[in-house]
Amino acid sequence: MKKYVYTAVLLGLTWACSNNSQPPKEDSSAPVVEDNSLASSTSASSAAYDSTKGAGKYTNVALTATLDQKMIAAGKTVYEVKCAACHKLTDEKLVGPGWKGVTTRKSPEWIMNFVSNTDEMIDKDPHAQAMLAVCMVRMPNQHLSDEETRDVLEFMRNNDSSK
Repeated sequence: MKKYVYTAVLLGLTWACSNNSQPPKEDSSAPVVEDNSLASSTSASSAAYDSTKGAGKYTNVALTATLDQKMIAAGKTVYEVKCAACHKLTDEKLVGPGWKGVTTRKSPEWIMNFVSNTDEMIDKDPHAQAMLAVCMVRMPNQHLSDEETRDVLEFMRNNDSSK
């Protein structure tokens, strides 16, 4: 009986973490992120794999010394809706790894590429593959916009700056 309950819970968490909707359509009226750190997808995919930055379009993320409170609040909202079911803000593993200290271990580019380009990162990155071996659950693509991805990074930075 426990096996069936465990399976049901695991399936429920997997379903809760997944986003079965289609990727958001491009909306020319959507706010533009003022972070000029995005490079074209073509140049990133044609270059050799860089394990410090990961696989994806984020090749140069410029961070400010001061945390952006609006981005933190927006990132917290994304975390609560799409991430909290699988990730704790401590270093404790839930379904996926805890987030505490991630911004000190990984570059901003790696984090944003992993959050937005999970499948390719797991396929190419040794650290992502090691996390998969420990967690045993492949993180689903959450279909985050560039702005949401950057907001999540700022929320992570704030989490790591908290005692």
